[in-house]
Amino acid sequence: MKLVDLSHTMNVHTPGWVGYAGNKLYYAQTLQTHRIVAQRVEMALHVGTHLDGGLHAADAGKDMASYALTDLVGRGAIVDISDKVDDWSVITPEMLLEADVEIQEEDILILHTGWHEYYEGQPKQDLVRYFCMHPGGNRELVEWMLDMKIKWFGIDAGSGDHPMNTSIRTQRPDLARQFEERIGMTCDEFFPHFEYTHKPSGRTVHSDLFPFHNYAFQEGLNHAENIGGDIDKVLNQRSIIGAFPWKFEDLESCPCRIIAFLDVGEDAVEELASAL
Repeated sequence: MKLVDLSHTMNVHTPGWVGYAGNKLYYAQTLQTHRIVAQRVEMALHVGTHLDGGLHAADAGKDMASYALTDLVGRGAIVDISDKVDDWSVITPEMLLEADVEIQEEDILILHTGWHEYYEGQPKQDLVRYFCMHPGGNRELVEWMLDMKIKWFGIDAGSGDHPMNTSIRTQRPDLARQFEERIGMTCDEFFPHFEYTHKPSGRTVHSDLFPFHNYAFQEGLNHAENIGGDIDKVLNQRSIIGAFPWKFEDLESCPCRIIAFLDVGEDAVEELASAL
């Protein structure tokens, strides 16, 4: 069996999502004074490679402790679409289906856009491009994933949503203007408002942002953000994929290790499929 880590290394320089704080590291005790080292870390839960929980964007969504291992681990595919996307590209179902790997119902999907190359500490580091200009899907991709019963997906970028379909649109109006000049229409025209039924109350929600968060999360489709690590070693391969956040009650999201398990053998794959 071969384990491939799809997680970025975290440190005090690891950036939070746009508007989120980064990390702080404290020494609570030191070896020379207390004979033992103890540290404290202060962080947002959306720093580094992390899994967004349902509670992050949906009423009555799951917290981290509510996810069973069978929710987090399963068969899936690492899908390379890096040759099909550029700044602000919209990811479509066709892009995924044209990739050189089979996608099956109930898979876990890891989307490789190539944007991890612009992450903190990488040779091509460009945090504005990474967080504010990455490719992302729209309502069409949400519906396709729901139809495919995708267990969860991850992306090597700052959000599961297209950045101009998030609050970055208003936080960075300069970039929103650049995007509108590029596409020849307004953000509202390019990403039209959509409707969905609010699960707990039955209210019809009229929304213009975050389809991969507010809408998808209540439907049980969650995602991991800031995938990286050794992802380039496993492109367009099927494997067992697992995310391992803390088992922490009332936590809406959590940094985690995301691992691809390769060469486990068909017996192990079938046993896992039966267990899930």
